[in-house]
Amino acid sequence: MRLYLRSADRLPDPPPEQTDLRRVIVVGIVVWAVLGLAAVLARGPLEDHASAWFLWTPPIGIVLGGFGLRWVRRVRTPPAPQPPPEDRVP
Repeated sequence: MRLYLRSADRLPDPPPEQTDLRRVIVVGIVVWAVLGLAAVLARGPLEDHASAWFLWTPPIGIVLGGFGLRWVRRVRTPPAPQPPPEDRVP
């Protein structure tokens, strides 16, 4: 087994797969919501074992997922064309 291949021996990289990131992020947000519900239902045992910080993990995951959705929307949407600057001579 060789750990290093010369550039001439390597196969070309495959093309990247086209995925819908919004769907992936929404599924992640739903999973965090379900885990948040489970953490709320198990609140007593979590507090007994000094693991109450688990209650904060799902809301933070949901917020980060919201930032991810915003980022995907921003990257997908091309910026609006800007009008050319006016040449003004004082």
